Amino acid sequence: MTTPAPRHTPGDDGARAGALALDVVALGESMVTFLPTRPGRLADVPSFDRAIGGAESNVACMLAAAGHRVRWVSRVGTDGFGDHLVETIGAHRVDVTHVQRDPDRPTGVYFRTAGERGTDAHEVAYYRAGSAASAMSPVTVDLGAARAGRVLHLSGITAALSDGCRELLHALTAPGPGRPLVSFDVNHRPGLWRSPAGPGVLLDLARAADLVFVGEDEAEQAWGVTGGPRAIRALLPEPATLVVKHGERGATALSDAAPATSVPALRVDVTATTGAGDAFAAGFLHATLRGLPPHARLRHGHLWAAAALTTPGDLAAPPARAHADRLAALDDAAWETLRVGPGWTHAEQAEEEGATP
Repeated sequence: MTTPAPRHTPGDDGARAGALALDVVALGESMVTFLPTRPGRLADVPSFDRAIGGAESNVACMLAAAGHRVRWVSRVGTDGFGDHLVETIGAHRVDVTHVQRDPDRPTGVYFRTAGERGTDAHEVAYYRAGSAASAMSPVTVDLGAARAGRVLHLSGITAALSDGCRELLHALTAPGPGRPLVSFDVNHRPGLWRSPAGPGVLLDLARAADLVFVGEDEAEQAWGVTGGPRAIRALLPEPATLVVKHGERGATALSDAAPATSVPALRVDVTATTGAGDAFAAGFLHATLRGLPPHARLRHGHLWAAAALTTPGDLAAPPARAHADRLAALDDAAWETLRVGPGWTHAEQAEEEGATP
């Protein structure tokens, strides 16, 4: 009988950390995103600005911008959009040497309106069926390259793309020698799943991970769980750390190693909500890699999410480390009255200019 490999506890680097050149590997599809130049229906918008979008590459780019050593693993077509993704993500100092080019399948693209998600005014048109990334599988992806960091970050979006992608995530989350800390953002997207199996697949993957991010709303939508963080923890007792997001109210971290910790979200003058969940995960991982306590990890998650919320595109630059550390160290009263708006991450004196306790 073989003994399963021990799970990793976030923040416990051990000997493995010193031997690895990479902090994080993020695996998943990125697409070229077309953002409207003005509000309105997709049928009425005359032109779009080009950007990039992808949950895992967003996390990779933000962490690399904060000085972490990061790799993105994926597949793109041998087309101009694939060139743009590889060049743009690589320009963020992310290692893209393990992004494969597929001559037979295209790079995914999508268009969206300026309206907020979750409203009747918001439209998204995806053109990703049969994309190069949907052909990821344990056969087409270098598993060693995916496991080469201290942390492997995955999301439920990848599992929805194809049977091969699903098999790949199951292979990467399986216990075994050399497995890094597995971070999994549930990212339940009902529209991507072509069968009713989606919630069960996501539950299995979350149970196999070491660190899980899930929204309270998506846990109810996917699994019918109500009752807050402890009810979700009862469904997911396996991960060493479970982070439950409560939207504008904040987030709670439940860990094997510490009591449950909750931190309210910042008050933010929102520009756009797209990418905020990815930014929260990146901020939490940033603090985890630094070995900070759960309370600080949640605060950094909120600060990085605020950077995304005050930026129009899917991808935002994180706040400078020293500035974020100062804000994360505020007492509870100052934190709860802190308000940030567009541009708050850009100025060295942001506390006075854009974030007033």
